[in-house]
Amino acid sequence: MREYLPRNPLRRLRTVAWTQQRPTFADAVPAVIAAALRRALARPSGGWYVLAGSREVRPGRAFGRVVAGRELVAWRDGSGALHVGPGACPHLGAPLADAAVHEGRLICRWHGLALRPCGRPDWRPLPAYDDGVLAWVRLDGADPPTAAPVLGPRPDPAASFDTVATVIGACEPEDVIANRLDPWHGAWFHPYSFAALQVASAPPLDCPPTEDRFLVEVTFRVSKRLGVPVVAAFSCPDPRTVTMEIVDGEGAGSVVETHATPLRSGPDGRPRTAVIEAVVAHSQRGGFRHARRIAGTLRPLMAGAATRLWRDDIAYAERRYALRSR
Repeated sequence: MREYLPRNPLRRLRTVAWTQQRPTFADAVPAVIAAALRRALARPSGGWYVLAGSREVRPGRAFGRVVAGRELVAWRDGSGALHVGPGACPHLGAPLADAAVHEGRLICRWHGLALRPCGRPDWRPLPAYDDGVLAWVRLDGADPPTAAPVLGPRPDPAASFDTVATVIGACEPEDVIANRLDPWHGAWFHPYSFAALQVASAPPLDCPPTEDRFLVEVTFRVSKRLGVPVVAAFSCPDPRTVTMEIVDGEGAGSVVETHATPLRSGPDGRPRTAVIEAVVAHSQRGGFRHARRIAGTLRPLMAGAATRLWRDDIAYAERRYALRSR
């Protein structure tokens, strides 16, 4: 049975001026944020990193990105299956991100060397995983490897649609995760998107896994005077991911996944991290199927909103990195 939903999800905002908001610095206890961050960083990842949005790795084209200092190339074979391998050609080191894709093989543009998904003795592909929203690669290291990445909650793919946005900053993944584990800054730092934000509960300093989440009541702004109130839960399924799930209100079941992928140091010597954010929208309203039909039009709008938020938040993360690295 479909849950009862109000006919109009919009609510008139009754907000005060930005300077008259209730300050949240006393609630945003640094020790609480730091403890949540430590617990997140201690979670196992299975060696998996988000490489890109699934749609970024297109059939017939190679996609290149550096992950954790390793140059990689991704492509799809004739069946659409995802493959990832080292980004340098084993012959003379040509960039395989520029390679052609023909009949499921990478064709190096320098001398025509063809590389198959099975690899060869001097060029071994890496474990790859496509969850339908994001493309992942496994780089074996400190964590025991797993067959698939750890995924948080997601709505039924048949009743949702997604978009992915990427912003790169001069910081490390932990600075991005720390930003998302501070929900108190939302209404102050992003007043154009959030109103009436209140952290209903935060995890205690020493809490069991079942209680390790932030519960936030917030109204997403649609216009200056209208918004959509929801309750959202923030949790960390792995050390480089924060998932925000709407658990009550309009769009319940929708998620925003913030993934922090380390790249490599820039010319200034500072590290670079890609914030790869996936928004998976869902609704029980009958009209949502019409929204899914125009997903191609909606995706750029959703990605633009996520990018605007992260252009601000990346400054937060970069500032945090600069302060702790002095």
